[in-house]
Amino acid sequence: MSESAADVPPAAAGVGARTRRRGVGAAALVALGILLSRLTGLVRQSVFAHYLGNSATAGAFTAALRIPNFLQNLFGEGALSASFIPVYAGLLARGEREEASRVAAAVGALLALLVAVIVAVGVAATPFLVDVLAPGFEGGTRDLTVRLVRVLFPGVGLLVLSAWCLGILNSHRRFFLSYAAPVVWNAAMIGVLLWFGGREGEAALAVRLAWGAVVGSALQFAIQLPSVFRLAGPLRPALHAVGADVRVVVRNFLPSFVSRGIVQISAFVDSIIGSLISAAAVAALGYAQSIYTLPVSLFGMAVSAAELPAMSSAVGSAAEIGAYLRGRLDAGLQRIAFFVVPSAVAFAALGDLIAAALFQGGRFGRADALWVWGILAGSAVGLLAATMGRLYSSTYYALRDTRTPLRFAAVRVALGSAAGYLLAVPAPRALGLDPAWGAAGLTLASGVVAWLEYALLRRALNARIGHTGLRLGYAARVWGAAGLAALAAWGLRIAAPPLHPKVTALLVLVAFGAAYGLAALALRVPEARGLVRRVLRR
Repeated sequence: MSESAADVPPAAAGVGARTRRRGVGAAALVALGILLSRLTGLVRQSVFAHYLGNSATAGAFTAALRIPNFLQNLFGEGALSASFIPVYAGLLARGEREEASRVAAAVGALLALLVAVIVAVGVAATPFLVDVLAPGFEGGTRDLTVRLVRVLFPGVGLLVLSAWCLGILNSHRRFFLSYAAPVVWNAAMIGVLLWFGGREGEAALAVRLAWGAVVGSALQFAIQLPSVFRLAGPLRPALHAVGADVRVVVRNFLPSFVSRGIVQISAFVDSIIGSLISAAAVAALGYAQSIYTLPVSLFGMAVSAAELPAMSSAVGSAAEIGAYLRGRLDAGLQRIAFFVVPSAVAFAALGDLIAAALFQGGRFGRADALWVWGILAGSAVGLLAATMGRLYSSTYYALRDTRTPLRFAAVRVALGSAAGYLLAVPAPRALGLDPAWGAAGLTLASGVVAWLEYALLRRALNARIGHTGLRLGYAARVWGAAGLAALAAWGLRIAAPPLHPKVTALLVLVAFGAAYGLAALALRVPEARGLVRRVLRR
């Protein structure tokens, strides 16, 4: 949906057009970097599945990787970006490059000191962390998980420092490298799997893979350093150089840390509950997560990244700003729905083919693909809500309100944890189902709670700026197009002769995408028409 001239505050109109162009370009670079890193991540998961399948060893490695990554996400990219980038970018905007370099160096020194402490404490406390965060693991599985976490912790420290590089690069509007850098991390692990996969036992391969992750972390950090030094100038880390700007970064880090922690706790609760089902369930959840987070990361992050600076530039009266935000928010919701709705329908209707195309082979069989399908189907319930919720949160940030999204995220985590446990552990037993299907109940609970969080975000924002949300008619057309595409794909699936699972998946999924595009054009979905016009122009 495009906004009319009346939707744009007069004082923001000229700047807004330039900001939108810059925002779209930045979002495209972010999306491209994320796409490359996610695709290599899927390749890594595919090779991992070939050699380790849904074994207890695979579950141990998945849990081990998640424990230190929790700290990376907590201390690194999210919290650091929110506290460091505004200060550093503000200094650059005022032409104070020398002070900006001092701030970057001091923050880097403080972060390195913090990382050293985290790694030392983490290695010492690994058995306790494993018992808390993977309570269902026992015996050899627990021992292997402890060993893997201890190997992985130094790599996590390097990834936290990599987030410092991301803050500097993004402040200089060098978006692609920082988001594409994880490609080398994935490549290092893929290389280890391919080289040692046919030569080592499962446990030995998992340990080598953990060391490969550490090497990949070093490469991810190192690949960004030349650009950082070129852009930021000479950096001389010195704790005695801490000044007022650095204190602002440190002071703003705490609320960002708390906010990021709420989000990370949700992912970890899923892992904890999964471990109560089985180590194999943790592995299956990891495979499914690598699939269903792709559209959220691509479309939710890309649209939010494009809209946040544009929304933040709005000036004028409260009524003018409200109208401007409503126009941008509703347009962003439509763009998100156009891509995420077919993703959700594909996960629910064709999830076994997606899992087979990506992972089936070697130790990962047809039964494993069906299990991942069930988990994907559960995640499909809340996929659209989770992605649109990102854009609503960005709108609150544009209004300088970080408390409201944090409060609703806390509600989501609390209710999601309770509902997830009930559907994952007691419910399968009560219904006489295989306990393994509790993993699907876990993602189903998260999906339902995501809709609650979205409703709370929307209701509170509507009370501030007026009615917003995805129009019912538009939603009906998009869901209708996706439903017709699913029927066409299933018709082809039934009619096709027996083929290799990957070939069948390719044919059916391409047919699904083509059918969705044609149905969206026939139903006059504006995003479909706009996409065709852009392709034809190029």
